[in-house]
Amino acid sequence: MLATRNQFDIDGRQVLREIGYHTNRKPPARILSLVDEYIENVKNLVSPSYSGVVREIKLVQGSRVVTEGSIVFESEVLARLLEQCDKAAVFALTIGGHLEEMVDQLAEEGLVVQAAVLDAIGSAAVESVTDFVQDMIGEIAQGRGLYTSRRFSPGYCDWEVSQQKMVFRAVNGDSAGIRLTDGCLMLPRKSISGIIGIGPKEIENYNPCKSCNKLDCIGRR
Repeated sequence: MLATRNQFDIDGRQVLREIGYHTNRKPPARILSLVDEYIENVKNLVSPSYSGVVREIKLVQGSRVVTEGSIVFESEVLARLLEQCDKAAVFALTIGGHLEEMVDQLAEEGLVVQAAVLDAIGSAAVESVTDFVQDMIGEIAQGRGLYTSRRFSPGYCDWEVSQQKMVFRAVNGDSAGIRLTDGCLMLPRKSISGIIGIGPKEIENYNPCKSCNKLDCIGRR
């Protein structure tokens, strides 16, 4: 399914954080201007698309989550996240490969700063599309009197990246134009996949990040 370019927003502050400018480090005017310019024009470089499916959870035991279709996910944290859920929304999404091609082109031309800024904007864009998809799943669940968990992706905590194969199997091969490398990395690189639990109880309070000491994790919430 295609997402329109208007279904996401890019936070310039997040982009600045991505390239190393935190609250105690003020970026120069040149960087601020470049970020604003690229954000203004980046929507011509992205083609957001996503796919998803809701599967019934058959079993949660130990570190195993088994859904309909004999899909088996292996992760103690994921099992904890889904233990109160009846169903799981499995999704994959991307902003396409055009932005990455432009980043590579800028780098090849020696425009390293421009490449870094555009790459950071791409990261912010794919996160924003993910927020849109998560909100959409939450609204559908809420309309049915249900609740949703936090989202969780392969590579977070103890959920191995190799489990991408199960995620892609779960969406019935409709991977929004994303393909997996032999090492289970997604191409285009600006892509995200994951799971959101759905259930009758207020399950969204469980946050694995609160018990994790990895403060630099990209998935930290």
